[in-house]
Parts: sequence; C-alpha cells; structure tokens
Amino acid sequence: MTARAPFLRRLLTGLALAGGLAGGAMAAPDMAPPAGLPAAVLAKEGMVRIPAGVYVPLIRTAKDAAQINVATFLLDERPVTNAEFLAFVTAQPQWQRSQVSRLFADSSYLENWAGDREPGARAPLNSPAVRVSWFAARAYARWVGKRLPSTAEWELAAGAGYTRPDGRNDEQLNRDLYAWLARPVPDIQPAIGRGRPNFHGVRDLHGLVWEWVDDFNSAMVTGESRGDSGLERDLFCGAGSVGAKDTTDFAAFMRLALRSSLKANNTTTALGFRCAQDAPR
Repeated sequence: MTARAPFLRRLLTGLALAGGLAGGAMAAPDMAPPAGLPAAVLAKEGMVRIPAGVYVPLIRTAKDAAQINVATFLLDERPVTNAEFLAFVTAQPQWQRSQVSRLFADSSYLENWAGDREPGARAPLNSPAVRVSWFAARAYARWVGKRLPSTAEWELAAGAGYTRPDGRNDEQLNRDLYAWLARPVPDIQPAIGRGRPNFHGVRDLHGLVWEWVDDFNSAMVTGESRGDSGLERDLFCGAGSVGAKDTTDFAAFMRLALRSSLKANNTTTALGFRCAQDAPR
C-alpha cells in the first residue's frame, strides 16, 4: 500500500457520499487523451506532465527577472468539478457555504449551489467549481495532496497551442480563445473536458473559466497604483505596455488585470481552479 492510500480512500469515500447526496451515481467523464497527441504523458490521477521551460512575464519592472525558469511539473488535465468540491466540503464541513468564515470567502461563496452539500441544477456535478475563493481552492488542493499552480507554471502550460508547444501563432487556438472572451458568462457552466486538448494534453485552460493561481496577488497594488512605493510608477498605467513581452496578447493582459483585481476571499461566477504537483524526480 502506498503512502497515498489513505488519501485515495478518503477521496473515494467522499465522492461516493457526494454521489449519494446528489441522488445517484456520478458518471466519470471520458478523459482519455487523443491517440498520438504529442507529449501527452498522463501522470497519476488525471495529471499531465508539463516539460520544463521558460516563462517571460507579460509586464515587469526593472527589478524583476526578465524570465523565470520553470521546472517540470504535473498539472491537472482539467479543472476541479462541483462533484469533487462536494466531496471536499463533505469531508471538511468548515468549507461548507453556511460554515465558512468571511475571512476566507465572501458572501457569494458557492452562491450557485442549492445548499451546503447539494450543488443542485445551477451547479452540475461535472461542471467546473466556481464561486470558490483562493483560500478554499488552496485548502482543496492540500486536501488532495496537491497545490495550486504558480502563475509561471499556469502560463507556461497555457502558452502551448493545439499542435505545437508555442501557441502564439496557432490561428485556431487564437480564434477559439477570442471567441470565448467575446461571449457572456453563462448562467450554468458547461461540463469540463469538452475543449480540445493542447499540445501537452491539458484541457480547458482556455474557453471555460478563469482559474486561480497560487501567487495571483504578486502584481496587486494596495491602492492608487502611482502611489504604491513597491511598484514602478508606469506598471499599471498606459506606459506599462511599452515593456510588455507581447502587446498583442490581449488574453494575457485580461488575465493579468483579473489577477491584479482579486482579493483572496473573492468569488466570481467564472473563476475556478485546477491543481498542480511537483514532478517526481
């Protein structure tokens, strides 16, 4: 029996209970990678190995590193679902909607759920868990023995195209991405796993929901940006784009703006998460 056996038993028990509470068994989605997908090396428990690479920050100050070396890591193939989050709040009742502290989640936390242990019609079991705070996402990740990905890790994985490791010139990916950005947020999130996998075999990094990263607030300002002593004055004004790695990457600017606006207890209708792990040596 491996060291992960207790966790696996706990997770399976929670999922079984979650299925019973929801009124029936939960059908596992078809997550098999397409045949011949390059570099789609599936790791344990539905995770994908992302090769080591270099992340170039979208915007940086003179004091920041020009690039960040990212070691090989494991990333969930798709976002955490309502079914999985239900198993978590069932096992950890302090994270249920009526029990959670407002320090850790605002008043909209799991607002789309029918009850503490009942996602209901507005939160299908196989849809991504949204209206989840950073604190709750991090607690879930720790509960399953994982962690949230860093910004550098998430952006490195998301930078891949459908058929190539660098997606900047992937016309189909860009069309799909900007079509998603132009659509209004749906009242009910669609099921996970339907999006086309990228070069690494990861699904739904684009086109479904925004996602928490561990260091989301690394670029946050404390007030009026020009008065923040810890930041270059032009970082969040128009001149900030001059030093951007790619001023045409509108989606990356959108992600930066979202992350910079968030507080750790915030929840929104289109913000979910997935987990990461250090790759075994």
